[in-house]
Amino acid sequence: MRDGEQRASSRPSTPVPVVHATDQDSMRLVARVAWMYHVRSMKQSEVADALGLSQSRVSRLLDTATSLGIVRTTVRIPEGLHLDLEQSLIDAYGLRGAHVFDLSDTSSEPQMLNDLGNLLATYLSENPLTGDIIGITSWSRTLREAVRVLEVMSDIRASYVVEMLGDVGPHEAQHEAAEVTQQLARLTGAQSRFLRVPGVVGSVNLRATLLEHDAHARETLSLFDRMDEALVAIGTCTVDPPLRAGENFFTHTQLAEAQKQGAVGQVNLRFIDSTGQPIKSKLDDLVIGVSLEQLRACPRTIAVAGGPNKHAAIYSAIAGGWVNTLVTDVDTANYLTERAI
Repeated sequence: MRDGEQRASSRPSTPVPVVHATDQDSMRLVARVAWMYHVRSMKQSEVADALGLSQSRVSRLLDTATSLGIVRTTVRIPEGLHLDLEQSLIDAYGLRGAHVFDLSDTSSEPQMLNDLGNLLATYLSENPLTGDIIGITSWSRTLREAVRVLEVMSDIRASYVVEMLGDVGPHEAQHEAAEVTQQLARLTGAQSRFLRVPGVVGSVNLRATLLEHDAHARETLSLFDRMDEALVAIGTCTVDPPLRAGENFFTHTQLAEAQKQGAVGQVNLRFIDSTGQPIKSKLDDLVIGVSLEQLRACPRTIAVAGGPNKHAAIYSAIAGGWVNTLVTDVDTANYLTERAI
C-alpha cells in the first residue's frame, strides 16, 4: 500500500462495474487513471485533482481496471482506445503497426521518457519480440526504461540480443547500456552481443584500427544483416543528456554541419532530412553501428518516441521507412496524421 491507500491490484470481493468494456470513452478514463496511479505512482487524491474527479470515483475506477484485467504487474492498455488514429498512421505511412496512448498531461521531459518507456513495455507485453536476432539501441533512455519494467516473454527463445551502436556518453551511461542489453537477453532467453567500442570516433583510420583489433566487435557487426527485430532510437540533432559533445559523440560543430546539410533528426546517429532521406556526409564513416540500409532490411523495426521537440524527427524516420512500428503519444500521432494529409 502507498500512503494508506488500497491498490487496485487488491481486488475487492465484489468489484463495482463502473464502465462497460465496450464504452471506449470510459475505457480511456479507466486506463488513464490506472496509468497515473500504477505507472506514475501518483496518490489517488493527486489523480482526482489532475482529472477533476472525486477521490471515491478514482478508487472505483482503479477497482474496475483490476476487474477488467487492465492492471496486472504493468498497466495493460486495452486494444482499440485510439484505433482510428492508429489505423490512420498505418495507412498514411505504410507502417506494420502503431500503438497510441494519451500522455498529454506529462509535465516534463523525464516524465515523458518514463511514460514512453512504460508504454513500449505494455505494447511488447501484448506484441512480444519473437525474432531470432534482436537489435537494441541500449543507450536510449526510453528503451532502457522499457526494458527495466518489461516482464519475461514466455515461450520466446531468441539466439542473440545485439547492441546496434557502440558506446556513447560517460562511463556510467555505458554501464547502464550493457545492463539493459543483458536484461533484454535474459527476458528473451538469448545471448548478449555487445559493441564495446566508441559509438563515434575521431577519424576513419581510427575506426578501421579499432575494428581490426577487436574480433568481438566485428562479430557483433556481422549480425546486423541478420536481425529479425530491432528496438530503434529516434533523436534530434542536439546533444541530449547524459551525452556529451565530443565524448564518443559528435561535436557541436559536426551537428551544426549536419543541420546545415538539411538534417532534422537521426536514427541511431544516421542523419535524415525533412523527407526522411539520408544525409550523405563524412559523419557516417565515423559511426560504429547499424546502418540505415540494415534497418530497412530488418522485418520489424520498433521505435518509441514522442513529444513536440521530436515531432520532425519522428515524421522523417517513418516517412523514410527506417521504422515500421511506432509507439507514441496522442499529440504526436495527431501531428503525424495531419502532416501526412
